[in-house]
Amino acid sequence: MAEAKPTTYAGIMSSLKAGHYAPVYYLMGDEGYYIDKISDYIAANALPEEQRDFNQTIFFGSDVTAAQVADTARRYPMMAERQVVIVKEAQNIKQTEALERYMQKPNPQTVLVICHKNGKIDGRKLNYVKAVKQAAIIFESKKLGDRELPHFIQDYMQQHSVSIDAKSVQMIADATGADLARLTTEMDKLMTSLTKDDRRVTPAMVEQQVGVSKDFNAFELKDAIIRRDVFKANQIISYFEKNPKAGSVYSLMPLLFGYFQNLLAAYYAPNNKSQESVAAHLGLRSPYAARDYMTGMQNYRGPKVLQIIHKMREVDAKSKGLDNPSTPAEQLMQELVYFILH
Repeated sequence: MAEAKPTTYAGIMSSLKAGHYAPVYYLMGDEGYYIDKISDYIAANALPEEQRDFNQTIFFGSDVTAAQVADTARRYPMMAERQVVIVKEAQNIKQTEALERYMQKPNPQTVLVICHKNGKIDGRKLNYVKAVKQAAIIFESKKLGDRELPHFIQDYMQQHSVSIDAKSVQMIADATGADLARLTTEMDKLMTSLTKDDRRVTPAMVEQQVGVSKDFNAFELKDAIIRRDVFKANQIISYFEKNPKAGSVYSLMPLLFGYFQNLLAAYYAPNNKSQESVAAHLGLRSPYAARDYMTGMQNYRGPKVLQIIHKMREVDAKSKGLDNPSTPAEQLMQELVYFILH
């Protein structure tokens, strides 16, 4: 029986690290981080450095045709076990017939890596899809959801022998969002500040290194809203008016929308009185992470949460200029926070 092709990031990386290289990799999807990690590993490890000048070719889709890629892939390596051909931004190659023909009989001494970012292979090209499925290891790199970011952060830190508490994890996730390239850059920056004897990341470090202010930032405002602390929320809003760079409706909106969306889901947990049940229902890594939702359910009834989500969509549209000829962003933020708290 033929061995199953690895189709997950972990499976592909495990196979590559074991020295197993397939003739064709088709890497596609909206999350460029994993696509880059796989293609960069192949570029750095499939050939010894002294063999790369003659046996490694990197193309960009906007500068090359499918025929040029196929012709290069058909060549045989020069005094090497294999050659590597990497096509970055392959979604920009419009005519794929030559690649389709190549994949019907790929060169076993070539490792062809096709990096198709910001989307997937065009399903209307039936013959091309069939050829890719037949020849390639296919990997779809999907964007992580907000619920998955804490797990990613904890795993990344653990891989580097760094410990991190739940609050620091959430602060990093909230500050960077789901852009994994930026997220890992910020975590790398944090780790360079650690000493050999103390490999712990704390909230104070996140505030300093990631640029999160402790007292007056979108995260503190979110916390005040969760606790329905009207005085603190108004205090922070006033600070934002005087210091627009510290926080705005654009930084606040994703934080609050993600929170209230999860809060609505928390009401449907099998036992929404149990922190453990709510954490499991929301896919959170630990019961500790459900604390804010337990507090939120005490302070906001279900119908109010629905109204808040509707209001956020309205304010988000206005902040982008839809049905809003003149209201400034600062006023939109004040309007949203007032609606939430009252």
